[in-house]
Amino acid sequence: MSTTNDDIVETLNDLIATCKDGELGFTACAERVSSSELRRLFLQRAAECKQAADELRPYVLQHGGEPETDGTTSGSLHRGWVAVRGSLAGYTDQAMLDECERGEDAALGRYRAAMREGVLPEPLRALVARQQLGVQANHDQIKRLRDSVRATG
Repeated sequence: MSTTNDDIVETLNDLIATCKDGELGFTACAERVSSSELRRLFLQRAAECKQAADELRPYVLQHGGEPETDGTTSGSLHRGWVAVRGSLAGYTDQAMLDECERGEDAALGRYRAAMREGVLPEPLRALVARQQLGVQANHDQIKRLRDSVRATG
């Protein structure tokens, strides 16, 4: 199967939308947590997601595409769920950590799919693999914090 620029652009734009979801999701959770430590962490993660998207955009242009500017539909629905769940749960730090982990699970799935598709040429494949490691590290940190808060709560 031959890879076209359209395939590359589609894969990169899906990852850009995923990063945008992360940026918006972490920002939304940062606005709702009571812990200043979690707020700082979530805002840092939001900035890292924005940076990851910014890092991918030039490659979309390079391959003849128009970079994605919005998140995914599922990400939008997830953020809506964060707001609904948060209002029902009182925007607890635990609820926001749960939602962040759920969002990072989705992001990991999209990065893994991008790597499995095999449409990305080097050095894009190396860039996406590096970003995937960052997503995995974020996921693991959020999960540890969630488990810690759950154990003390």
